[in-house]
Amino acid sequence: MTKLTLKPYFQGLLIATMLSAGVCLPRLSFAQVNSADAGAGVFEVLASEIALQRGEAGLAYNTYMEMARQYRDPRLAQRAMEIAITAGSPDLALQATQLWDSLTPSSETKPKEVLITLLALSQRWSDLVKPTTELLAQQTPTQRENTLLQLQSLLGKATDESQALLAFYQIVSLLKPDPKDPNILYTYAMSAEKAGHLDVMEKILRQILRKKPNDVNSLNALGYSLADRNLKLAEAFSLINKAHQLSPRDAFILDSLGWVNFRLGKNELALEQLQQAFTQKPEADIAAHLGEVLWVMNRPAEAEDIWHQGQKLDANNATLKETIKRLKPDWSVAEQTTKGTWDGRFAVKITGLTDSQNQGGSGGFTLTQDALIDTLEIRNPVGGSIAKITITPGEASLERNGEVVTAIDADTLIQKALGLPLPARGLSNWLRGEARPGGNASVERNEKAQVSKITQDGWTLNYSWGNANQLEKLVMTRSSNIGSIDIRLVFDN
Repeated sequence: MTKLTLKPYFQGLLIATMLSAGVCLPRLSFAQVNSADAGAGVFEVLASEIALQRGEAGLAYNTYMEMARQYRDPRLAQRAMEIAITAGSPDLALQATQLWDSLTPSSETKPKEVLITLLALSQRWSDLVKPTTELLAQQTPTQRENTLLQLQSLLGKATDESQALLAFYQIVSLLKPDPKDPNILYTYAMSAEKAGHLDVMEKILRQILRKKPNDVNSLNALGYSLADRNLKLAEAFSLINKAHQLSPRDAFILDSLGWVNFRLGKNELALEQLQQAFTQKPEADIAAHLGEVLWVMNRPAEAEDIWHQGQKLDANNATLKETIKRLKPDWSVAEQTTKGTWDGRFAVKITGLTDSQNQGGSGGFTLTQDALIDTLEIRNPVGGSIAKITITPGEASLERNGEVVTAIDADTLIQKALGLPLPARGLSNWLRGEARPGGNASVERNEKAQVSKITQDGWTLNYSWGNANQLEKLVMTRSSNIGSIDIRLVFDN
């Protein structure tokens, strides 16, 4: 197996990451205000800095943003960006940087570098393609390599490996000539695989191996890709076996070796190698392969147990999901439907950091799923309509009292409109006992193979099922900066 390891995103890495990329955070002096507006400008700068010293970062940020728009001065937007980063608010920092970039001549690349960094740390991978492409077009080949290496390091902060690699592929595929750095080329090859361009991936990996024939990662990646597609199995075995000899303790290479032996029909040897790999490195990819070998060897109970362990590690792993979908164990069949309706009641309890912060609410709800559209209707305890939320993959809209409000994130929309932290994104998946696609998740099952617990998006979900596999109750809990949140859903038949 070939794997590009991506670590979780931590907001605290904002400043450190930007500094490591060579981005400085200067302070604005009074003398930098345009002379034509010196009187009012100096007063506003002074007022903003005093507000900042008093802990009123929001006031200082807003003042600098208003001044930047009024005076068309990019340095004021840059100062707003600095305040937002210091305050730990990446969204506001991103808004300030976008303004800074729009006010700066195109020949000045520093705001675009900061913008790309913030977009990556905010997980907005598709949005960073355009500014990154524009930046690279202005740079020399050496500068391009440095920028791509910095972007490659930011991939390590991605929570969604697929989206990050797709963005990387779109960016690098537009460059002529190709980068020369082997590390960039390897990541480019992995991104090409994620984008479905296996011919590009194979071409790049062979290009690396011509220059570095003992490059372990490229040997393993190319061999695994051939084995996974059941192509050139003799060459695939030779490549992976060489990688294994060079790095005999690497569990992912051992997984690849087991997988190519399975493709060659050596099931017993493959089973031994995959079991050893899973023991060394419990990963969902390896669980998928090990389970498939057990399944083909007519040991379904052991296969399903391994798959359950894999779901607990990473329920959204692409290899594991594809394997389960293809082989269809009994407990997976119900997970393939895309329509459904749930009616019930909810109760929300928020236990705050102090007694005065405790709050909650209750009411009824109906959730309807039809393909990629979820419609959630929320009612008060006596049945009157409170709001209707429609969720599509790219947008959420909330209808209330004849007014419609839209946003990208459904959970934020509900929180702002209703004042209750009700999770809407992925709720239809959770009610089916599935993880929401696209986010890290852990799924646990009971002795009947029913989902008993899901952990995702900071929520812990505990399930209670009826005799006919009907969901009777779902308890959702999470900790947040406002305290502990407890949501109980009770379902009507």
